[in-house]
Parts: sequence; structure tokens; C-alpha cells
Amino acid sequence: MTAATLPGRNADKRERVMITPEGLTLPVTVASRGSRAGALIIDVMIIVFGLLAFHALLFWIAGGLLEGTELDPSAAPRGAREFLQILLIIFVFVSWYGYFLVQELSPRGATFGKRMVGIRIAPRHGGRLAPEAVIARNLLRDIELFYPLGFIIVLLLGSAIGEDVGPLAWIATGWFALFLLLPFFNRDRLRAGDIIAGTWVVESPRTKLASALSTQGAAARGASDLTGVRYEFGEAELSIYGEKELQTLERMLRESPPEALAKVHATICLKIGWDPGAGDERAFLEAFYAQLRAKLESELRFGKRKADKFS
Repeated sequence: MTAATLPGRNADKRERVMITPEGLTLPVTVASRGSRAGALIIDVMIIVFGLLAFHALLFWIAGGLLEGTELDPSAAPRGAREFLQILLIIFVFVSWYGYFLVQELSPRGATFGKRMVGIRIAPRHGGRLAPEAVIARNLLRDIELFYPLGFIIVLLLGSAIGEDVGPLAWIATGWFALFLLLPFFNRDRLRAGDIIAGTWVVESPRTKLASALSTQGAAARGASDLTGVRYEFGEAELSIYGEKELQTLERMLRESPPEALAKVHATICLKIGWDPGAGDERAFLEAFYAQLRAKLESELRFGKRKADKFS
């Protein structure tokens, strides 16, 4: 997958044209630095407040149940208290990394914070968002931001009680500033984790599959206005694609020029083994969209979901 800036003198600097492995042209918009920062703040607040609430509830329940018994937490031996502390540390670790990994590996490719501001993760190289890419970018986030930030806080506390921290504070500040400012010095606003993982963050507006596409053109009339051909696709042909491809096709039917639709038409025909000729691409795609959507919605009612062509 490659990307290029959209042509046009007044084109938005964040707009790109994404070329998929199938050769399809898909316009995307790189997420702004502010939206990415806002999403991270929301996610961190969710995790922190969730952990605090869980710990408070856990100790309140345990204290109320065990107080005055031989298992009273305040009378527990040192080894038992250390074991509980280890369990809490493991829980915090799993919660912190699990929150990001589970959500970003989902078909949406976004955490709650990213969904709220309308952005998502996407692979720059094409194909699916690989688990190793998500793991890498999340591990790098700590090295970029949270480790140096925590180091700075510890040094400031040490300095406040009279300890000599020497040049460590300046080193930690430089470390933090280097990674914090990195998105300002590349055109795609990538942080170090994105560069290592081969990902970028793009805008993902909260839009529903518009019913209008299913009630117009060849999708509604059942036949092409241009040629009168009625396009009917079988189970095997419609089973090739899933929800992700359906959403991509819808977006291209709404936004892409005829030349791009011709490439999409050729790609789908190659996949399903059709040779309908040229000149009626839009009618073909509208019919394929309507029938694919109907199939996916029907399967969803029975609890069967096909997220993408790899599912």
C-alpha cells in the first residue's frame, strides 16, 4: 500500500490517496495531532479511574468481609501482603496493555478514546493490521512517553527533598521532548511506534452504511439503465468479501471518480471470475454492493459475522 498527497493547490495537507494491494485508490485523511493527543488522554483516564475504582471496591469488600477474623488484611503476614501486591501489579500490567491491544486488534482498530474523537489505526503497508504491529506500537508508547515522564516526576520529587539529581533531569526532559515532538517533523504525523510498526492513524468518521445506495441505481431497479443487464451474484461470489470491503466499496461509490471505479470493477471481476466487459462499471458495482450488503445483514441476524475477506 502506498500513499500520496491528493492533487490540488488548496488540498488539505492531511489528505492522502491510499493505494491498496489490489490496486484500488482510497482517499484517507491522516488524524490531527490534537485528536491523537485527546484520544490518548481519554484512554489513560479510563484506565486510571477504572483501576482506582476496582482497587477501592476490592479493598472495601475484602476489608468488610475479613475484618475481625483470622484473615484480617491488617493482620496478614508480610509474605501474604507481598503476594497480594504482586497480584495487583500483574493486574495493572494486564489492564494497561490489554486495554489497548484487545481494542486495537478488533475490526475497528480503535480504542474507546479513538472512537470518541473519530480516528483509527491502519497499516501503511497494506493488508490486515497485524498483531505484532499493534504490540510494537503500544510497547513503544511507554518508552516514548510514560517512562521518561515517570522518570521526570521521580527526579522532581527527589529534588524537592534535597537530593542532587545532577544532569539526569535534563537528560530525561530531552528524552521526553524528542519523542513528543517527533510527529511535528514528518508529514504523516507519525510517532516512533507508528514508524516501527508500519502503521498510521487516520480519521474514521462515525458513519452508517447509507440505505440510499441500496435504493438507487442498479441496486434499486435490478438492471442497468445503460445496458439493461441484470446483475445477479451467487453465494460463492458474494462470500469472497466481508464488512470491511463492503464499507470500502460504499465509500468509493460515493466519492471516487469513474476511473477509480473502473479499477474496482476490474478487481472484483477478477476475484469472482466474471468478464462483463467495460462501460457499465457503476451499475455492476451498485448491484454487487446491494447484494453483498443483503447477504451480510442476513447472516448477521443468525449470529454469523464476516468482518473482512480474510475471515
